[in-house]
Amino acid sequence: MAQGVFVITEQRDGAFRKVSFEAVSEGRRVADGLGADLTAVVVGSGIEGIAGELKKYGPDKILIADDAALADYTTDAYTNALADLIQSTDPAVIILGATVQGKDLAARLAARLDAGLGMDCTAIKMDDGNLTLTRPMFGGKIFADVEIEGALQIVAIRPNVMDIVEASKDCTVESPAVQVGDVKTTVAEKSMDSGDKIELTEADIIVSGGRGSGGKFGVVEELAAALGGAVGASRSAVDEGWRPHSDQVGQTGKVVSPMLYVACGISGAIQHLAGMSTSKFIVAINKDPEAPIFSKADFGIVGDMFEVVPALSEEVKKIKS
Repeated sequence: MAQGVFVITEQRDGAFRKVSFEAVSEGRRVADGLGADLTAVVVGSGIEGIAGELKKYGPDKILIADDAALADYTTDAYTNALADLIQSTDPAVIILGATVQGKDLAARLAARLDAGLGMDCTAIKMDDGNLTLTRPMFGGKIFADVEIEGALQIVAIRPNVMDIVEASKDCTVESPAVQVGDVKTTVAEKSMDSGDKIELTEADIIVSGGRGSGGKFGVVEELAAALGGAVGASRSAVDEGWRPHSDQVGQTGKVVSPMLYVACGISGAIQHLAGMSTSKFIVAINKDPEAPIFSKADFGIVGDMFEVVPALSEEVKKIKS
């Protein structure tokens, strides 16, 4: 009979993504609620040295799936390797991050294992051993509580939503044989953002600019730097070529859940709201008092962003100095 919780972590170039710690912490909470064990798996090549970082978040067992064929993410290689480990472990619940990679992997694993899948979940509730998942639907217009039928349930959690909780305990580490199987795809080239740019989906603070910026993102970048946050953009700003697609927040960009989201010159189209509506606090700055963004904002400033944003930057610098 299926039992236990299985967490799939995500690492990049030997460093765990923040959502990995969120997934293991949430996995520990779910496992405790079910009275079950928690197994976490690390997948990649040459990753044995980082596995110990997971111990303080409470797994009972850590599996290291280390193989040269897993150095770069490909859907078929990761699906083959993880499906084999999951079948040998026979868990009741699988948790992973709803990142770009996680969404791709979760869907393929669900098809391979004939499992139900809750995508982009913002909460997991437990009642007498049954899981209820909260997830956005219809572009974030509503949040639905759903239950998954079947013995195996896959839950992909939205990054930056679940708490990271340390719960250190005795933990075993194993390196099982990896069955990569038939792999039909290879990574021909990688193009990575350079420098110390903060990943949008992991940022605690995001300052975004929209069409109202007119492409002049200097004031947006200055406020983001003063706050120690990341720079985002609306789709219109990206379509105009003012920012790269990697900065786009919204339904066709990245879904973010920072502690603070500052929208500068963004009207608030539903596609943009779908990507940032779960932010803890939203501040909107716009000249149009009727802009839809104000309906979602916790704090709103009606004014010219080129007057308001620099003033905010100066005040933040004074407070931090």
